[in-house]
Amino acid sequence: MVHPGHGAEVTTRLAALRRVGAMAARELALTALLLLGVSLVVFVILNLSPGDPFSVLLEGQAPGHAARASVHEALGVPTTWYGRYLAWLGNIARGNLGTSIRTGVPVAGEIARAGPNTLYLTLGSLLVTLLLAVPVALYSASRAAGALARGLRLAVYLVSAVPVFWLGYVVIYLFIHRFGVFPLLSGSAEPARHGWLYGLLPIVVLGVANGTVSEVTRHLRGELGRVLTEDYIRTARAKGAPVWRHAFKEGFLLPMTEMIASKIPFVIGGAIIVEQVFNWPGLGRMVWQAAQDRDFPVIMGIALVAAAFVRLASLLRAVIYAGVNPRTATD
Repeated sequence: MVHPGHGAEVTTRLAALRRVGAMAARELALTALLLLGVSLVVFVILNLSPGDPFSVLLEGQAPGHAARASVHEALGVPTTWYGRYLAWLGNIARGNLGTSIRTGVPVAGEIARAGPNTLYLTLGSLLVTLLLAVPVALYSASRAAGALARGLRLAVYLVSAVPVFWLGYVVIYLFIHRFGVFPLLSGSAEPARHGWLYGLLPIVVLGVANGTVSEVTRHLRGELGRVLTEDYIRTARAKGAPVWRHAFKEGFLLPMTEMIASKIPFVIGGAIIVEQVFNWPGLGRMVWQAAQDRDFPVIMGIALVAAAFVRLASLLRAVIYAGVNPRTATD
């Protein structure tokens, strides 16, 4: 005989699983629509810009209309922009990101080669940002009226106002040319002994000057200050219970997750500049070169990967929110 309570528990779990499944299906559908929209917008912008991406194949020749038409015909490229977009979508559906017009190398292989370098740079810079912003926010939330707290906040705001390219050139001059502390290498040149040292410089520069340190500090300080004045925190403090354990989820975990997810696009944008300054072999430097060469397949592939990375950060934020408060899965 089945206990009635057991049946109700099973029903509740099945309902929860259905809600999670519905949320996952909704998020996957939104992800597909987002990637489709990003690809369409980028493709239209590229095709509206002047010039022909296949003109690189006509180096040394007069790039007239007849010559370009013959190249399009030889490569089997559709004449209309929407025909080219649909052909590109068909390749994407088969898992093919296309081939670089400039180098003739598959785009997927190029992204797989340079992607880890950009991932290393962006995640490392986010860690530097948090190492700067979190202590200042915690101290400012607990000592809001102190002179040291005001001074730290002012320093954070000043650091966030520094242009990332300017700081990069200053760091290169001081630590490499002036004092010779770090080796003058690119990210791909003999990394066995000193490559990791050189990797510290762009990570620190991007983490400090990506413009998000002050925003993370301000947002986290405001949320912590609000949570620490809640009634349940006052009750916990009166009972002698650990305050930070009660305030961790609402005052720290959720605000930090929200800020990191929302600032990923800014960090990726800063990574493009930092990779150029430090000659770092990542996706930012690759897309910069592809833009100069009008290498549309490379630009489209990197744009798709960047959009997927931003969307992944948003999905992780939703998962953390649902873990802290399961009712958000039904919103």
